[in-house]
Amino acid sequence: MITKMTHTSLYVLDQGKALDFYTHKLGFRVITDVPMNKNDRWLTVCPPDMEDFQIVLMPIMDSMFSKETAALLRELVSKGTFGVGIFTCHDIYATYEEMSARGVEFTKPPKKEFYGTEAIFKDDSGNWFSLAQLGEP
Repeated sequence: MITKMTHTSLYVLDQGKALDFYTHKLGFRVITDVPMNKNDRWLTVCPPDMEDFQIVLMPIMDSMFSKETAALLRELVSKGTFGVGIFTCHDIYATYEEMSARGVEFTKPPKKEFYGTEAIFKDDSGNWFSLAQLGEP
């Protein structure tokens, strides 16, 4: 029986830039950073206080896909095709201001929805995320 998920992969266009974004702009911690092959690395990060769930910042490698598929995947990521997760916080307005001040690009400011208050931001590769304060803010 499956008991929990410990890792998920997120395709990024540049691991170095992604590392900077996730650690300096989002405040995540690096859990693993080891060479994987000649040019890439196994790089995982996690939100503070959440070491049991790691996000693999995965480069789009030609060795994993055909050249055509890798090129298409890079294009799709850069166009913001993928909404890949929901991050929650206790005070969305303060978190929104803090992240905006760090240079995080929001495509939707905080807005009340039926489930709480949500904002949408994207990472440096184009992946987008929901930032939510669930329930009544």
